[in-house]
Amino acid sequence: MARALPLPQRPVDDDSYDRPRRGVDRRGMTVISSGHALADCCQGAVPALLPYLIAARGWSYATASALVLAATLSSSVVQPVFGIWADRRSLSWLMPIGILLAGVGVGLAAIAPTYGLVLLAVLVSGFGVAAFHPEGSRYANYLSGARRATGMSLFSVGGNAGFALGPIVITAGIAAFGLSGSLVIVLPATLVALWVLRELPRLHRFRPRGGPQAPGAQTAEDRALDDWPAFGRLAAVITARTFVFFGLITFVPLYYADVLHTSNTMGNAALTIFLVGGACGTLLGGPLADRFGRRPVVVGALALLPPIVLAFRVAPEAVATPLLFLAGACVVSTFSVTVVMGQEYLPTRIGLASGVTQGLSIGLGGVGASLLGFVADARGLPFTLDVIAALPLVGVAIALTLPSRRGPAAAPRA
Repeated sequence: MARALPLPQRPVDDDSYDRPRRGVDRRGMTVISSGHALADCCQGAVPALLPYLIAARGWSYATASALVLAATLSSSVVQPVFGIWADRRSLSWLMPIGILLAGVGVGLAAIAPTYGLVLLAVLVSGFGVAAFHPEGSRYANYLSGARRATGMSLFSVGGNAGFALGPIVITAGIAAFGLSGSLVIVLPATLVALWVLRELPRLHRFRPRGGPQAPGAQTAEDRALDDWPAFGRLAAVITARTFVFFGLITFVPLYYADVLHTSNTMGNAALTIFLVGGACGTLLGGPLADRFGRRPVVVGALALLPPIVLAFRVAPEAVATPLLFLAGACVVSTFSVTVVMGQEYLPTRIGLASGVTQGLSIGLGGVGASLLGFVADARGLPFTLDVIAALPLVGVAIALTLPSRRGPAAAPRA
């Protein structure tokens, strides 16, 4: 009888053995997407604290709103710094530490006795959010296999859901226990941080051991793959898109109240519909980008925005609200796609690319909303919406100059 051939043995020291070749690793993506949800939940909870702090401390609106500015600056503008740091060596421990700091900072903000300590707590929370995102985006890239845009969309949806849950969690806690109820957010943040910490050894198996995407292991040949001109043009596209996003979430509720003459409740409900459309667009944009290419999805989504926004401006309320859903789907569907494009244009600096395409863009969006506020004061809300409708065309013109795809050298090498 013929002897059976021995089965091939699993290589003991090959970290790439468990790396998915084509699809997304669901277990790993669930872990880091949950971490993303908790980090952004803490970020979304800060604005919800303001009414309670104003009522309890007697602060002015300007004093209280400075906390939101501090949270935005510390969580967004600082992200590229953490990205540069993480590019030099693997810092996966920033993910659980960042989640924990984000939760503890928000939890302590409401019970801190002085304004200075409240501000410090908000800054600590923002730094935690900033610490999580570059490494979280890096591992979303590693875990996505060949379907990077799909994986990044799943990672982004976690953040979208968390940001929406932040006000709900903090409001429920304070309603039940008073200002000390803000500490309720510390518990889920701690649990998720421990979960991510426990999964780190498994996540490390997806980390490339060499090549352009391995932190601190790049050669001069690898660094030559970085396409800085393309990345700069992508940053300009992101800026135009983020101006549109923050312009809409800032002025849509005001438009419902001052132009359509509806209630504030209806304006906030319309904003929720816009954000729900964005979440649906995020889930759709990633798979479309993997199937048809990154650039066509970005160009197509931005090109659809001007007619949708202009139709919203002239439509009655019954038609305007569904148009907001479509606007949210178009503008937000490109968020995860542009993160992947940034990582592909700078394959040796994934952390920096993630920090700029995710964090810095939010800070720029706040600047854009402020500039559009001056336009609204001078020319009114309808004209401001016309300006917002024109901004995506700038993004389309620049996006058409972007490389359609990166070559195979940009992919992770085992």
